[in-house]
Amino acid sequence: MSGFPTAMRRPRILVIEDDALVSTELEAALDDFGFDAMCVATGHQGLQQALDGAFDAIVLDRMLPDVDGLSILSTLRNVGRNTPVLILSALAAVDDRVRGLRAGGDDYVTKPFDALEMTARLNALLRRRSMSMNETGLVVGDLELDPLLRTVRRAGRPIELKPREYVLLEYLMLNAGQVVTRAMLFEAAWNYHFNAQTNVIDMHIGQLRRHISLNGTLPQMIHTVRNVGYTLHA
Repeated sequence: MSGFPTAMRRPRILVIEDDALVSTELEAALDDFGFDAMCVATGHQGLQQALDGAFDAIVLDRMLPDVDGLSILSTLRNVGRNTPVLILSALAAVDDRVRGLRAGGDDYVTKPFDALEMTARLNALLRRRSMSMNETGLVVGDLELDPLLRTVRRAGRPIELKPREYVLLEYLMLNAGQVVTRAMLFEAAWNYHFNAQTNVIDMHIGQLRRHISLNGTLPQMIHTVRNVGYTLHA
């Protein structure tokens, strides 16, 4: 379910969260989805663990009782720690989300959260980091995406995409075989909170489908999951 081969070690996730109930639920969900979670309840503990430990990603509560979450994030980035950080917060306003991302956050999830969406976002962060470290492209079937050149090819044929179409495709490929929600896709491409009333995602996905199927000459790879979102597979 986690998207990681069983032969690989379980990714280590540091959870910095002062709410004991949220922390317990999150630890159980991460364990179910193939992660190894360490939970701490204060900002000081979290910062120390983040600096001392080898974690693959960090889930950081925005509002901690002793230290502001963004201060922890800024400290990590200032000392050169590039561990992916997913900010978890009850603050859902666009300004709060933008502030978190500008401080160095890699993703932003608001409370209450869905465990499936949370783990999917963590998987995407880890895949993106791995892709960056290895400087390799994404390949799903005969569809190829090169993040360095920002090029896309299907069956060896180049595909021209608009910037947001490229971001949407990259996100789908990072989560190939998994269901991603419209909110996840919207926030990946527009970097602010999803409005359930908008159909902008469906419009862009429709255009993206036409592009990567080469106007219907090749089998469709993006499939609708009713009332949830989309999944991409060969």
